[in-house]
Amino acid sequence: MRLFLHFTLAVLSAACGASSFASTVTSRSFHSPALGRDWSYTVYLPTGYRPDAARIPVLYLLHGNNGDANDWISHGHLQSTVDALIEHRDIPPLAVVMPQGGTDWYVDRKEKMETAFFDDLLPEIETHYAVSTQRAGRMIGGVSMGGFGALRYVMTQPERFCGALLLSPAIYVNEPPRGSAARRVGVFGERQFDPRIWHELNYPAQWERYMSRPYRVPIFIAAGDDDLAIQADASLLYTQLRMAGNPAALRIIDGGHTWDVWSALLPGALKYTLGCARLPAQDHPSNQRP
Repeated sequence: MRLFLHFTLAVLSAACGASSFASTVTSRSFHSPALGRDWSYTVYLPTGYRPDAARIPVLYLLHGNNGDANDWISHGHLQSTVDALIEHRDIPPLAVVMPQGGTDWYVDRKEKMETAFFDDLLPEIETHYAVSTQRAGRMIGGVSMGGFGALRYVMTQPERFCGALLLSPAIYVNEPPRGSAARRVGVFGERQFDPRIWHELNYPAQWERYMSRPYRVPIFIAAGDDDLAIQADASLLYTQLRMAGNPAALRIIDGGHTWDVWSALLPGALKYTLGCARLPAQDHPSNQRP
């Protein structure tokens, strides 16, 4: 009996020890001066993460219109997907940060969401977590509305990111379709949709400036084939990038504008996007200022 009890305690101890080093998903909030309110985000940390260890790459993922940061976890199966990719050494251990975006389309219109992302969220994450502070270890991505935001951030500040992923990005080159949420959220015009504002904020308006700069961000672009308008514009973006010499990948699979499609695309998107990740010497904790 004593031998059995020792064995049982040993198994329980090992299980508890293993679980303490398992990947974690937690939510946190902080005060954002740009937004003038508290702002929440969800963060995935890989198995074995330690705040006093070397800094790891970080991926910022933006959710869709009127969605939730936790959609990536509950509908996109992000935790199990990333765990498996890391375990199989398809990607390096990384942190994934998923901010709450509401219906702001990640621009400075209803709120200063774009300013808050760069001026408030990045410093918050880089202060509280052992994640890369360098371009070579920082990536961004998004789904639908989040794809619009992620592409805008890549085009306007390519010096910040080494890679990007866009899943069914709502980046309509002309105008959003009649049924698009972009027409009714009060971002692109207060009382009614204003095409002028849409075109000012959409990626074609940033294209020349992006192409005039020395940075090129590899971009993974994907959509479902039943998502007709979005897959057409996704394909157009891919063609334009490749013709301009910008690295890009395109995947069109069966399905529509759903999490079934996005969760299926996520492994390939992560492997492509994390291909740019490097850990510069400046990111080692021994080289960080106190």
